[in-house]
Amino acid sequence: MTNQSYLIAAGGEKWVLRKNSTISDALDLNRSGEAAALRHADKAGLCAPIIYCDPGYQYLVTRYIKGRPWRVTGADDLKRLVEMLHRIHALPPINVYLDIRQKISRYWCSIDKRADFFSELQDLNHTIDSRIAAVQTPNSATCLCHNDLLSANLIAADSGRLYVIDWEYAAMGDPFYELAVIVEEYRLDKAQQELLIAEYLSRPLKTADWQRLAHWRAIYRYLSLLWYAVQWSTGAMREAHTREQIFRSIRELRNL
Repeated sequence: MTNQSYLIAAGGEKWVLRKNSTISDALDLNRSGEAAALRHADKAGLCAPIIYCDPGYQYLVTRYIKGRPWRVTGADDLKRLVEMLHRIHALPPINVYLDIRQKISRYWCSIDKRADFFSELQDLNHTIDSRIAAVQTPNSATCLCHNDLLSANLIAADSGRLYVIDWEYAAMGDPFYELAVIVEEYRLDKAQQELLIAEYLSRPLKTADWQRLAHWRAIYRYLSLLWYAVQWSTGAMREAHTREQIFRSIRELRNL
């Protein structure tokens, strides 16, 4: 949805060439941070092996992993996902941090003020700002997070091994943001959410854990909404359904 990717086959081998998006800056993508995260992930065997990372961050070449997008179908899958999270979050740190307010500010710089959704989108700022304040405490622990663990970014190889691709949003941050992304993108119900987080924390959930998750879920949904607004404003995704999704997301966030 952001970059252009090509499958290259030669001499019995296959690689993936990813040409980075021309609006990487507007989307606040830190390519040097991605490269650092990829090097750690590659060493740990978590991602598609790197062949070449362009020093100018215009393109990336990795080995092709033959497999399929991974799906969560039951409790065992959630537990396996938690195992992967623990491995990712144990990777060495990188010098890139998920600064929510900075990311929001960067997104707003690229959103068209003439868009018919602009004022309604702007009205959400105060509500989201209070949620950001609630999760940014002095004692917040940070670790290296992938921050985009969608089903499409988890590849179950034919060998049965699980690989994580698309590390362009990787940054040091609160692991509960990562959990919030998973809850939202996999549409986990309350029981599944409890299993996921209890398994991750290795303890039963407390009221504060649910509150923390709720704040991060709202923040993630807001960031996703701004992401689509940037794509629409820059002309990268000007289809009617993109605009409709923006308005639908605005209505849903109002009701949280």
